[in-house]
Amino acid sequence: MEQLKSYLTFKIGKEQFAANASFVHNIIELPKITELPEMPDYMKGVINLRGKVLPIIDSRIKFGVENTEITTNTCIIVMEVTIDEQQVFIGTLVDAVSEVVEIEPEEIKDPPTIGAGVKNDFITGVFQNQDKFTMILDMNKVLSTNELLKVGDLSAADSE
Repeated sequence: MEQLKSYLTFKIGKEQFAANASFVHNIIELPKITELPEMPDYMKGVINLRGKVLPIIDSRIKFGVENTEITTNTCIIVMEVTIDEQQVFIGTLVDAVSEVVEIEPEEIKDPPTIGAGVKNDFITGVFQNQDKFTMILDMNKVLSTNELLKVGDLSAADSE
């Protein structure tokens, strides 16, 4: 029997998403973000996180979800993703972090093939959490390979 998996749930616009908790490094308050020229619109910029350059992605723009006001609940989830077999940290701007939930594998359903207003190539499944469905994101697929390479270049520049 498969074991329970832990997921961090968070809101982007009106939708509820989850990421496997093993990808989550930490959650930080929204600091001043330094914008970068010639980056895609969802790439908000970079911040200094303990002396390291951390690229920040605005998940609302990336997922095509309606933009909401920045509030005291808006924060950055620092996640570790794999780019070309290398671990890289990225920050994902979200509207609010909800909770960590334990989910049985059989509770996870296949993602919808149409609807939900979100491209689903990076959605690995959905589960019912209270009265709403929560979409599980594959953080390694949230960005395309070319997008990840740009993020990787930002992170690599910091380590040189």
